[in-house]
Amino acid sequence: MKSTVKTFLFLFLISFSAVAGTKIKFFKANNSSIQYVGRIDFSNKAMPKFWAPGVYLQATFEGKKCEVLINDEVKDPKLHNYITIVVDGGIPKRIQLKDKQNTVLVGDNFSAGKHTVLICKATEASIGYLEFVGIKCNKLLKPVPLPQRTIEFIGDSITCGFGADLTIPCGTNEWYDEHNAYLAYGPTTARALNAQWHLTAVSGIGLIHSYGGAPLLMPATFDKISLQEDSIKYNFNCYQPDVVSICLGQNDGIQDSVAFTSAYVKFINRLRTIYPKSTILCLTSPMADRKLNIVLQKYIAAVVAKALEKNNNVYKYFFSKQFSGGCGGHPDLAEHKVMASEVTNYIKQIKNW
Repeated sequence: MKSTVKTFLFLFLISFSAVAGTKIKFFKANNSSIQYVGRIDFSNKAMPKFWAPGVYLQATFEGKKCEVLINDEVKDPKLHNYITIVVDGGIPKRIQLKDKQNTVLVGDNFSAGKHTVLICKATEASIGYLEFVGIKCNKLLKPVPLPQRTIEFIGDSITCGFGADLTIPCGTNEWYDEHNAYLAYGPTTARALNAQWHLTAVSGIGLIHSYGGAPLLMPATFDKISLQEDSIKYNFNCYQPDVVSICLGQNDGIQDSVAFTSAYVKFINRLRTIYPKSTILCLTSPMADRKLNIVLQKYIAAVVAKALEKNNNVYKYFFSKQFSGGCGGHPDLAEHKVMASEVTNYIKQIKNW
C-alpha cells in the first residue's frame, strides 16, 4: 500500500512539474533578448513605438505556447494595422489587428526546443503607429544574431508593398488591406542576401512632386522616425546601411529634367554625408509605363553620372519590364518576387556578396 501511495505521489509530482513548466510568463518589450530593426521611438523603452512599414522585431523562446502583445494607434475606427508573423523562417502569416490593445497568438502547439518569432509591420506610416508591449512564452532565450549586412530601401508605395497582397481583392475594402511590406521587393531582397532591412517609404511620395500635389516630399520626411510630419528626428547613427536603394520618380512623373535631376543629386549628396560608406543604388520605377520609364532612365543616368564625379560608389539599375499586376497598377506579390530577384542579383555583382 505504501509503495502504491509513493508511486502515485511520484507520478503526481512529475505531472505537476510538467504542467508548471508549460506556464507562460510575460516578458516586457524592453527585455534585452528582444531585437528591433527599423525606425523606432524608444523614448518609452517599455513600449517602443514605430510607424514605418517593414519595421520588425524578433525573439527566441522555448515553450509550447507564445503570444505577443501589441497596441494599435487606430487613427480611424475602420482602419487597423496589419502585421506579419514568421516562426522559424517558415511561411509568413499576415493578420489584421482588431483593437487598440491586442494579444496575438503566435502558436500554442510548438515542439520542444527553441523557436524564433519575427513580427513585421505590414502596413505603412499613414495608418498609424504600433507599440510593442511584450511577449508571453515559457522562456525567453538569448537571441539569434542578426545578419551583419544592412540595406535601406527608400521609395514610395511600391517599396511599401501597397496593392501587392491580393488575398483581399482590390477595391473591396480599405486602402491598407492589400499592403504587405514583409513580402515587398526590399525585405525579400534583404533576406535573399542575408541582410537586415529598413524601409524608408511613403505612398505617393516624390522628390519634387508627390501624388496629387501632396505637400510631403522625401527630402523633408527622410529624417523623421514616423516618416510623417512630426518632431521626432531619427538618429542615423543607429543604422549605417551597406547599401542604400532609391526607388523614386513614379509620383514625380515627367518633370523639368534640370529640376528633377538637380534635386536627385542633392538628395544623394545628403545621403553621402549621412552614410559616408554606403553603396547607393538608383532604381527606375517598376510600375512606370513606357513613356515615363524612358524619361526616368535618362534622368537616373544623368544623376549617377553627376554623382560619380564626387564618389565612385553610386550605381543604377533599370528594371527589366513594367510590373503592374496588383491594385492600382502596382506590382503584385509574384512580381515583387521577380523584382527582388533582379535587385538581388545586381547587388551581388556590385558588392561581391
